[in-house]
Amino acid sequence: MLDLFSGCGGLTAGFTRAGFVSVGGVENDPFAAASYAKNFHAGENEGHFGKARDIRTLDLQELLGVDEAGIQSSVDVVVGGPPCPSFTRVGRAKLREVMDHPEAFKLDDRTTLYLHAMRVIEQTKPVAVLLENVPDVLNQGGRSVGDEMAEYLQGLGYNVSYTLINAANYGVPQTRDRFFLMAYAEELDARPCFPDPTHWVDLPRGYKSSRDVALRLLGDVNSHTYYRPQAEATPEQGPAVTAKDAIQDLPRIREHLRRGARRFDIPVETPVPAVMSDFATAMRTWPKFDNKGVVFDHVTRSLGERDLRLFAQMKPGDQYPEAHALATSLWEAGGADPARLREFVPPYDPSKFPNKWRKMEPNAPARTLMAHLGKDTYSHIHYDSSQARTITVREAARLQSFPDGFQFCGTMNPAFRQIGNAVAPLVAFALAKSMSRGIGEALSSLEAVRAS
Repeated sequence: MLDLFSGCGGLTAGFTRAGFVSVGGVENDPFAAASYAKNFHAGENEGHFGKARDIRTLDLQELLGVDEAGIQSSVDVVVGGPPCPSFTRVGRAKLREVMDHPEAFKLDDRTTLYLHAMRVIEQTKPVAVLLENVPDVLNQGGRSVGDEMAEYLQGLGYNVSYTLINAANYGVPQTRDRFFLMAYAEELDARPCFPDPTHWVDLPRGYKSSRDVALRLLGDVNSHTYYRPQAEATPEQGPAVTAKDAIQDLPRIREHLRRGARRFDIPVETPVPAVMSDFATAMRTWPKFDNKGVVFDHVTRSLGERDLRLFAQMKPGDQYPEAHALATSLWEAGGADPARLREFVPPYDPSKFPNKWRKMEPNAPARTLMAHLGKDTYSHIHYDSSQARTITVREAARLQSFPDGFQFCGTMNPAFRQIGNAVAPLVAFALAKSMSRGIGEALSSLEAVRAS
């Protein structure tokens, strides 16, 4: 497998667990590229595979270490998630602000980076392809880039299906909706299928409406050819993994009370508690990524007195408006001294930033982790009021289903960003097993036909 726009390797983590072998990742961010190499190509060639590469100028022969004739024989499967900021509604709003153009997202060159992925697919001619993106890739201001991808691949000789998948339905402690496209070479004579959900979750309000907007263009030319709704999850499948299931077994920390640099290379012991969730056990014992009794990145940001005070008193599920109201009441109770307002009340307008802060609910999956974690982690405040803090790098990794032995290069901010950008490894694992099974069954059918 070759991983394009690989990030630190969320897709590869799932695919390698399912038996696939990485021949390299293509990633422009140097910290993420280094993480990919450390986890999947450690050893004498780590420097080669950890080099940041721009897909627009990619030299496949150099990456794979082959001549031109060897490119096709080197890669069986291509996976990847083209950068998505201009596809998301949040990203579009930011671009409009920066570029002062109502349709600036259509001018962002990241919108067309997927075409460079198609060029690599055309060069390597893999048996199968898996692409990932945000749901809004299906409705980018009235344009379905998802259908464009599907049509391009169909033109290259692939049978294509795509769907929307929520990570919580596949054992990830996070309600993360994503678009996935799977394609098989026509020679296999098979239509790609997606794995059935394994967990049920009552999705928070807003997820359905977001999906409806993303799928609004279905029914236009060719759209129905590609969309394959996943099987519906049912309560009988068992509840989704919760935030508490995901991180309760990790040690309590108090270092957010002090200033100073955070060290990733200091081991934190993770004794086995008397009661531990199946999810936590899986993260501790993931093949080749077990934690060996310690983790190395259980660190978080330092906090001021204002936020410590608020985090301790916020209720699970509270967001920024509730936090702002609580802060105002505490300021008023303390005498409402205008000179001390900022000691109590954060400065953001609660009507403009309703989701800026959120205290996680212990008995529900976390909300979507985003790359913005690299700037602040207030979107994921720990549910344990006695700790009064935001999540650590390792807790974010757990919520994204990265195993405990997975290592992140760089400092805290790049590590958070890598996690927020990644595909959840457990979702990748489910997709990889489905793809492996589909390819195997197709090849068996072909062999039976030839034998007859």
